[in-house]
Amino acid sequence: MRESKEFSDADGEELVKFARRAVTEFLKNNSKIDNDEFNSKFNFSSGVFVTLNKQDSLRGCIGYPIPVKKLSEGLIDTAISAATQDTRFSPVSYDELDKITFEVTVLTPPVEIKVEQFKDYLKEIKVGRDGLIVENSYSSGLLLPQVPTEYGWNVEEFIEYTCQKAGLDKDAWKDMDTKISKFEGVIFKEETPNGNIIRESYDDFL
Repeated sequence: MRESKEFSDADGEELVKFARRAVTEFLKNNSKIDNDEFNSKFNFSSGVFVTLNKQDSLRGCIGYPIPVKKLSEGLIDTAISAATQDTRFSPVSYDELDKITFEVTVLTPPVEIKVEQFKDYLKEIKVGRDGLIVENSYSSGLLLPQVPTEYGWNVEEFIEYTCQKAGLDKDAWKDMDTKISKFEGVIFKEETPNGNIIRESYDDFL
């Protein structure tokens, strides 16, 4: 993936607006927009998540944690899936769209954190900068970089909740057979539904 500094504010605005457009078209006409309409400069493989919020509460969040698709294609798929396939929520209706804010997180490829003992994880992970993936031989779970800041978690709590997201015991990270990877995210979001689009950065959480 490109370095985050190569994503301008204008790029972020385009990403978020395209995510909203993809969902709007799908809910209104039951059709999927063509990613050929998307800016060709986003035609590279990247992980991406789309998050929908309604009145400060999560309304849907789905994505690709690893770069298995072109960003232009993955953004369309994850936006529609966040609105219609997040099993924690009922599907978003077309009439709701004016009450929902869109957020797009473009991910760097995950990198496994190698440590000698589990306590070293606490020094290798930065809240606000890093997202986490916890996995073992039969299960995995992911939390985006913005999640621990929203809930006020410290590093250990962040790891524990990611373990629970994977369906594991909160202390599973202390088992050296558990694999923990980290990634960073470039985050762009609407301040209000259809409103101004801003970039969030690690510095915002310090």
